[in-house]
Amino acid sequence: MDIILKYFNSLNAVQAEQFSKLGTLYPEWNEKINVISRKDIGNLYTNHILHSLGIAKFYNFQPGTCVLDFGTGGGFPGIPLAILFPEVHFHLVDRIGKKLKVVQDIIEQLDLKNVTVQHGDIKEVKGKFDYVVSRAVMPLNEMVPLLRKLIAKEMRNATPNGIICLKGGDLTSELKGYKEVIVDNLSTCFEEPFFETKKVIYLPI
Repeated sequence: MDIILKYFNSLNAVQAEQFSKLGTLYPEWNEKINVISRKDIGNLYTNHILHSLGIAKFYNFQPGTCVLDFGTGGGFPGIPLAILFPEVHFHLVDRIGKKLKVVQDIIEQLDLKNVTVQHGDIKEVKGKFDYVVSRAVMPLNEMVPLLRKLIAKEMRNATPNGIICLKGGDLTSELKGYKEVIVDNLSTCFEEPFFETKKVIYLPI
């Protein structure tokens, strides 16, 4: 929890309590359902929660913004971002039902009113969203055709609507051909070694 306060020191009491509860809820659930690698659960705050919040270091969602978390898995990056942006609506989608069972319980335990969950394929999602966020779900060239129709045309934010992804490693070949893509290095925000190769990728749609 201390590492969250280190980089996000303006949290209110409710947000701080919610982030603190994640440190209990995820390990408890992980004993029953393997949402996070058993070897990695000890790094929950750095490798999963803070990593998810890396998006907020570059993009500030305005109240009323609608964000789709594509392939949310155990609720990342959607749940941490929903805590940080309580006036933004997050719709979390995944095809693995048992993980969403965990996600739904954590949402209820934290009393997050700005989050909805959908079990199913991305092709079943209805509605329009200002942004789609994801964390290492699939290559951009596979993702864009699936998500393009879900991006709203009307803008609520200074940054045009589009896709925001958390990725790592060498992305040269994956990003080739996307002239408008913006790549930000999380190592410029977080000093921990985990973030040395981690990036936030933004593609306007």
